[in-house]
Amino acid sequence: MRRNFQGYTTDASDVLIGFGASAIGYLPRGYVQNEVQIRAYSEAIAGGRLATVKGYALTDDDRLRADIIERIMCDYGADLGAICARHGAAAETVLNSAPRLRDLISDGIVELDGASLAVTAHSRFLVRSVAAAFDAHLDASKQLHSRAV
Repeated sequence: MRRNFQGYTTDASDVLIGFGASAIGYLPRGYVQNEVQIRAYSEAIAGGRLATVKGYALTDDDRLRADIIERIMCDYGADLGAICARHGAAAETVLNSAPRLRDLISDGIVELDGASLAVTAHSRFLVRSVAAAFDAHLDASKQLHSRAV
């Protein structure tokens, strides 16, 4: 199983083409978005041009984090050592770059055994918060789960 920005899928393709105004597509090097305004989108297509108006080029770090997040979302855990090795990164560095993870561990939401991370069975409903701990693009000041008192 895989997960992308549109949801869960069994499709193994690394390309997703978005059709229509404001549609988002995914390519191995990043994301693209079509013109949002229907008139401008239609004019581009009618003129034989691509309607793409924005793009985001993925960094190596983005790809690494995406793989970690996908495994957490699909498997409720991730072998950070194996994923990091495939990307030429150190698991310890990735763990140290996810400060929200410490709270998730101390709250009993996540268990960490070496470089293997697992969302506890009773906390699976918080899987998005666990995955978000590895998202470098989220505002670090946002609290993503309530602490029990």
